[in-house]
Amino acid sequence: MRGADTFTESLFTMRRLDDFVPAQHPLRPIREIVNQALKEIEPLLSGMYAAEVKGGRPSIAPEKLLRAMLLQIFYSIRSERQLMEQTQYNLLFRWFIGLAMDDAVWVPTVFTKNRERLIAHDAVIELFNAVLAIAEKKGWLSGEHFSVDGTLIQAWAGHKSFLRKDGSDDDGGNFKCQRRSNDTHASRTDPDARLYRKGNTASELRYMGHTLSDNRHGLIASAVVTTADGHAEREAAKAMIADARQVADASAEVTLGADKGYDAQEFIAALTELNVIPHVAQNTSHRRSAVPDEIADSDGYAISQQKRKLIEQGFGWAKFIGPIRQVMVRGLDKVDQLFVLTMTAYNLTRMRTLGAIRPLGAI
Repeated sequence: MRGADTFTESLFTMRRLDDFVPAQHPLRPIREIVNQALKEIEPLLSGMYAAEVKGGRPSIAPEKLLRAMLLQIFYSIRSERQLMEQTQYNLLFRWFIGLAMDDAVWVPTVFTKNRERLIAHDAVIELFNAVLAIAEKKGWLSGEHFSVDGTLIQAWAGHKSFLRKDGSDDDGGNFKCQRRSNDTHASRTDPDARLYRKGNTASELRYMGHTLSDNRHGLIASAVVTTADGHAEREAAKAMIADARQVADASAEVTLGADKGYDAQEFIAALTELNVIPHVAQNTSHRRSAVPDEIADSDGYAISQQKRKLIEQGFGWAKFIGPIRQVMVRGLDKVDQLFVLTMTAYNLTRMRTLGAIRPLGAI
């Protein structure tokens, strides 16, 4: 018997949002880790707002804001406006963020107004550290063997905005056959962006993102964005490995793997001073490598050179799935916040996979 094409909507429902999410959905373990990390940084989130005794209208919960920002990265959603449009009808999104079926979604300007607040209190950085602490408790970090690398991030600014700093008349749209440099020119739309090229790439307005990955499972142990220049990679690497060295035991044998671009006498000397073994790829093209041969011939060096390629997976994920290929925010602080949040999302996806693999290995 043919069924009738009718639609009868119930006035009430007895089902919860959780009932609509499959038990094996990959967001379930991720949400558990995120909620655990948010609980750890709850005192910081509470300090971001005025006390309840002072009155005022309650804000959007920062936990929900951070979950929504992570969700935007997981699903490659182009903008906050599109995120809110999809949250209006997507029960999975509402469940992950923490919105009930009947809750009204926010206007996109909520993210704009709260972005500066999150930056001022380093909320994203604290969330990154809290997620990393969970990974350490589960034994997914070595804490001693690291790799470092950098990647170019295209800024949300074009060549036509790259004008003279002194304000003299020049046609920003007609820049052919003109000599332009970061010393004499700056972008009017994003002053922190720098005109930079690397290898065979064209000169573009860019930032430079840097990550320090743990060699055990390729989790990102540190992430930062700097202005783009020829020394940024090594300077950022020294700062990140110095922080990692302080956390490690004094007697621990800390190593750092890197590509040939880090093979500089000054950088190797800085690692030696920090008591870090330089497992940097030797650059012997018409020069002598700064890495001692006795280190390059060791077994640990060969392992580090093999493991350091894991760091490229983070960059690839951040640019293909995440929004890092060309950021849609302006200013060094905002780009840095987006980069750290993207690497937090990458760690969460890696930790979900590790959590699923470990029980199978135990069985």
